[in-house]
Amino acid sequence: MKLSEPQKIIAQDPTRFVVLCSGRRFGKTTLGIRQLFYHARLPEQNCWAVLPSYRMARNIWWDEVKKKAIKLNWAQKINEADLSIVLKNKSKISLRGADNSEALRGSKIHYLFIDEAASIQPEAFYEVLRPTLSDTGGRAMFAGTPKGISNWFYDIYQLGQDPTEKDWSSYSFTTIQGGFVAESEIEAARRDLDEKTFKAEYEGTFVEYSGRIAYNFDRKENVDEFTFDKPQKIIHVGIDMNILPMSAAIFVINDGKAYFIDEIEMYGSNTDELAEEIITRYPNTKIIAFPDPACRQRRSSAGGRTDLSILQNAGMICKVPSKHMPVRDRINSMNSRLKNGSGERMIKIHPRCKKLIQSLERHTYKSGTNQPDKSSGFDHMFDAASYAISNIWPITRDYIIEEQPQQWKVMI
Repeated sequence: MKLSEPQKIIAQDPTRFVVLCSGRRFGKTTLGIRQLFYHARLPEQNCWAVLPSYRMARNIWWDEVKKKAIKLNWAQKINEADLSIVLKNKSKISLRGADNSEALRGSKIHYLFIDEAASIQPEAFYEVLRPTLSDTGGRAMFAGTPKGISNWFYDIYQLGQDPTEKDWSSYSFTTIQGGFVAESEIEAARRDLDEKTFKAEYEGTFVEYSGRIAYNFDRKENVDEFTFDKPQKIIHVGIDMNILPMSAAIFVINDGKAYFIDEIEMYGSNTDELAEEIITRYPNTKIIAFPDPACRQRRSSAGGRTDLSILQNAGMICKVPSKHMPVRDRINSMNSRLKNGSGERMIKIHPRCKKLIQSLERHTYKSGTNQPDKSSGFDHMFDAASYAISNIWPITRDYIIEEQPQQWKVMI
């Protein structure tokens, strides 16, 4: 496959350790596969690509690697289970998942490509993979989209920016520079995503994800004593079914914006009591509920009833995905409505929603990580609201990719 000019610059870098920080759809996979075959052209080379999981290696890389080996007529033996190909020159190309890092020990690697490096634990490289390069003097490339500055990917990127580090170099490219995504689609993403997420995902910019989770919430901009001329006939309720406490964030939708009008927080309660409280507050109203997806299995009362069945029997229309959305996507969905990349705020909160406001201001990540802190108690109302917001306005849409050239070519 023909490389773009930015890809060529990276591929031709002679530095031992090369870091590529880029926006989505830049062409990291294309570049990585090219690098594997380029280094495997020499006899008896052991070349690996390591992804965050075995499943990602199989689903994203494996078919393309096989196609290339067959097209080049280089393959001698293809092992489907092991995700490896022995070439006719006795070199071997293997795909591995970092989710079982202990299984990566003991090999001697001549070339290593780590994809989505920010999603891999640093110990997988420093303690397991780095020693595999020592005997061979092997080279490595690290590629990924940034996940904040409290991440080892940011650290190795900075190594590449340090002129005193002769073994390291690093590059940063945007999605548009990759040349595979239409500019109109990138502008659509700019409108859909909040500013921070857009900069990370499409501009390849390191932005800080630690600290406050709802980083786009601004009390002055998102809190407002709004009123409506007519009674609202439909309400939406996000529900976090935690007994201590059970939380519900209630809002209406008007002109495409979410207006949070009320909240319920009940300690030592159950789903029956929560449903009764919602119906009592909003009689003769169509109620659309967005509970935690675990409600399909969770039983909070006797009789074998699930939380979902309790809400449905109370007359609520329940919107429940089959599985949990990734936490990061749910957080990004919430932030994109609090303030999108164009500066628009699509969520307004009435001052009476004190617990929700407090949650948006004080819910944080665990120190030094990208994991929400569940010990503070500020997570419940955020979770309740974000279950609903991410269901109605998810940011995990697929963007159209321009047709890419299909001819493979190895640069020698």
